[in-house]
Amino acid sequence: MKFQKCEKWDGKIYRVSEGERVDETVGRFLERFASVMVEAGVPSMPARVFAALNMADSGRLTAAELAELLQASPAAISGAVRYLTQVNMIHREREPGTRRDVFRLYDDGWYTTLMRREAIVRRWEDAAKEGAIALGPDSPAGRRMAEMSAFFEFVDEELQPMLDRWGERRKALGFS
Repeated sequence: MKFQKCEKWDGKIYRVSEGERVDETVGRFLERFASVMVEAGVPSMPARVFAALNMADSGRLTAAELAELLQASPAAISGAVRYLTQVNMIHREREPGTRRDVFRLYDDGWYTTLMRREAIVRRWEDAAKEGAIALGPDSPAGRRMAEMSAFFEFVDEELQPMLDRWGERRKALGFS
């Protein structure tokens, strides 16, 4: 996939897929989407990489394509994709017949991400429960840890039924 720069908007206007979508609106949206993720706690470069992957029709780009697209160094892209891979937001695959890695979104991206988060929620629940025991039920910190454990237990119980309902709605909406 070739990327072509067009008229600059804060130096960040991109062509994110093949076709004619080369305009100021695309560049603005990419940066706005990334900034929403940054506000939610995702580091800046991983947020920009994730936004770029979501905006690419294929949902997949090489590190070189990401670097060119985002006007970022290979090191910045490497750190960003490592972060996104570790938190299960994207995955790495090898292009057949090459030594080049491609980074891509999961097919059911948010569903897959939440499914993988379920194990993390359980670990937080267990850690908070251990903290409540260690700190004692009569201390403010122990009560805070007990409440945290109860919250994560609730999230864990509710997550799978919610994801099941999403599967049904996704199918009804024609996304599957």
